[in-house]
Amino acid sequence: MSYVNKITSLGYQIQKTELNTGRFMSAVHVGNLVYTSGSVSRFLDSEIKGHIGADLTVEQGYQAARLSTVNALQAVHSLVGLDRVVRIVKVLGMVNVAPGFDNTPAVIHGCSDLLLEVFGDAGRHARSAVGMVIPFNFATEVELIIEVMH
Repeated sequence: MSYVNKITSLGYQIQKTELNTGRFMSAVHVGNLVYTSGSVSRFLDSEIKGHIGADLTVEQGYQAARLSTVNALQAVHSLVGLDRVVRIVKVLGMVNVAPGFDNTPAVIHGCSDLLLEVFGDAGRHARSAVGMVIPFNFATEVELIIEVMH
């Protein structure tokens, strides 16, 4: 099954979108790597905003991380096509945390689990999961580095 078909079977309808935001690109392709800009927890008509540990639970943060990941994968698909992915190399997962909340890995597991569901062993990656202030109060933001076929 293709990666596009796999992500579709999980309920996400990715499509090609404009990558040029005016000031930066949502994704760039250098050699055999694709780097995505930070993708917030918004995809199509769904968005999750708020601070994990105050406004939102860890479970809601987990779902937010999945939305961020699909958002980033859509940028990859728009740039080179999702079926050219060889391996997910690195994830930077950022969590909009309430004061005192420190279980950022549990939130970013939403990203990692989705990548494993879609890409199998090729979805195994290095990862960071940090807490910070996310622009416009989005719950999560994800950046990806992905190896692709030439």
